[in-house]
Amino acid sequence: MNSTRKFGLTLLVLVVAMWTAPAFAQGCAMCRANANATPKEAQRAINRAIFVMLAPPLGIMSLGVGFAACYARKRDREKEQDL
Repeated sequence: MNSTRKFGLTLLVLVVAMWTAPAFAQGCAMCRANANATPKEAQRAINRAIFVMLAPPLGIMSLGVGFAACYARKRDREKEQDL
């Protein structure tokens, strides 16, 4: 990957990250206020629910990255053998 492409990709990631920042800021205040208003048991349940909802997407993304890395290594080995 050449440097111009890397720079463009980095810039794109930065722009997308900055674009979504206001959405994260708006949700934090409401969620924190609601969570603080609940009893301790409910707060623990909310924390567990967040982790439960976070696990499947992280697992799927981890598998996807793992498969992509294996494919890239296999492709690179095949290219080396062809040379």
